[in-house]
Amino acid sequence: MRITLLLLEMWNLQTSLAILGTLCLTAVSGYKNGKVEKSCESMMPEHHSQPNTTASPYRLTVNASKFSPGMDIRVTLSGSDHFEGFLIQARDATNPDGSAVGSFALVDPKISQRLTCNSIEGSAVSHTSNAKKTEIQVIWKAPSNAPPTVQFFATVLAHYKIFWLKLPGPVISQGDVTPAPPQSTTIVSTNSASTSILPEPFTPEGCGRWKSCLIDPVGCNPSIDTNCFFLSFSTSGQKVSFELSGPAQGYVSFALSKDKWMGDDDAYLCVNDGGRVSVESAHTTGRTYPEEASQSVLTDVGWRVSDGVIQCKFSRSIYTPQDPVRFSLNNSYYLFVAHGTAEDGMIHRHTWQPLISSHHQTITGPPEILTGSRSPLLMKCHGALMLIAWMLAGSTGTLLAGYFKTDWPERTLFGQKIWFQVHRMLMSLTVLLTAVGFIFPFIYRGKWSTRAGAHPYLGCTVMILTFCQPIMAAFRPAPDSSRRWIFNWLHCGVGHAAEIIAVISIFFGIKQQSLLLPYPWTTGVLSAFVVWTIVLKLVLKLHKHDVIRKGSVTEDKLPVFSDFSGNVNWDTKFRVAVLAVFVLGNSAFCISLLGSIGNV
Repeated sequence: MRITLLLLEMWNLQTSLAILGTLCLTAVSGYKNGKVEKSCESMMPEHHSQPNTTASPYRLTVNASKFSPGMDIRVTLSGSDHFEGFLIQARDATNPDGSAVGSFALVDPKISQRLTCNSIEGSAVSHTSNAKKTEIQVIWKAPSNAPPTVQFFATVLAHYKIFWLKLPGPVISQGDVTPAPPQSTTIVSTNSASTSILPEPFTPEGCGRWKSCLIDPVGCNPSIDTNCFFLSFSTSGQKVSFELSGPAQGYVSFALSKDKWMGDDDAYLCVNDGGRVSVESAHTTGRTYPEEASQSVLTDVGWRVSDGVIQCKFSRSIYTPQDPVRFSLNNSYYLFVAHGTAEDGMIHRHTWQPLISSHHQTITGPPEILTGSRSPLLMKCHGALMLIAWMLAGSTGTLLAGYFKTDWPERTLFGQKIWFQVHRMLMSLTVLLTAVGFIFPFIYRGKWSTRAGAHPYLGCTVMILTFCQPIMAAFRPAPDSSRRWIFNWLHCGVGHAAEIIAVISIFFGIKQQSLLLPYPWTTGVLSAFVVWTIVLKLVLKLHKHDVIRKGSVTEDKLPVFSDFSGNVNWDTKFRVAVLAVFVLGNSAFCISLLGSIGNV
């Protein structure tokens, strides 16, 4: 019975997930498959963009100028350029903002489909896919209650963000009715920006003098360095001019934020769509797709694309009462600079952590050269503590316990042998650093990260194994106990497992977005550390099993470090030399990675 209930629950869960997946898929692909009933009234695509106001390369034609109820009229949409999507309707010529009139029949169902608008089946027709086409034909059937004059309209999408809204077509009339002059259908542009192509790239000239600049890497020159991210702004009267530049396949953007978290930010996007850059203002809510402004507050817009670098500039007023979502530029904000890929003019989530200014900056304040980082301080501390814990303290502590028990004097320190006290000190430091570092990501995120891949799972495993070690040590049997060997094997096995998983976790950690270290250099350094550690431990293992040995029987009988007289056998000198080389090498590897963390 329980098994049956469990299977039913699993089936219900799978069914729910399947339904949810179908809904999500429908939402994503809804525009490409032409199911645009939401746009019936306005004929406006919900593409987070404004219509093109330049001359359209497309036109509507019909095969008759007169009609009577029940008559079929062939309507043709064609153009000199390809188009991907369309929406065609017929409306009362004296009321072009009214409801659709009549219904359509299809000529080619493969590329066109009927839509139900205003509860009238087939009152509009749209595309079935985003396949490129240059012509579409449909048949309009005149209804019995048709108005005296009818005009055809079409919204045509050349590309996702390049479209012409409600293009006016021919006006046809019933019988001997004289066609009324069609109402104006000119689309008033909501974009007040005059766009131009920038003649040359931006330069850092004037940074700190008449304009503020945020540059990454520090000191790079956007006019000659194709890997340089550059943001500048300067105030002139009641306007602020912005310049933004950076290498990206799809878009570069920046945002004004009241804190160091994404959400409720005033954002500006420069999106490369087929070699043409659209400059848009937007607003972010949480970690969702930016909601583009319904009307633009940007002027003096310019853009340039060269050698994989997107550059754009624009101006906006300090205050924008016509768009209250825009922030006042007289206040202080953190500056975010992000970039990523785009498809059909629609941006995707950035793959790198945004560059965030180190402090608040008043946009209209004195010019300043700003500094920033792509990695939050808490995440830098997390990475640094984990490196020190496992590349220095932990690795040295396990090496001492495995190979240096005989190289310490018999004298004790606080009631225990010196080798044991040093081992316990290093491993206690490892536990402490791991525990503190483990907490930092949760403080930063405030929750479990769903985008961090295997790294958090490996980190939790390391944390559990690390805490098991001191617990086992607290309950270990006496040295002469018959069960001591069980503790020895468990303690050794858990310790080595924690060390191995910690190193694997570090490999995943250096590629995390919040701490994306230079690749492949840091991966090479970490790989070299692993090889270095294995080789030196192998050398000590061979020496321990007499494969590498030079000391004579007489030298083996010498007291080891007991009298500090200098009478030390060769094998001890060899092990101590290996230990010194091990610590120095690991320190060098660790410092190299710590330096990379400090620079991100």
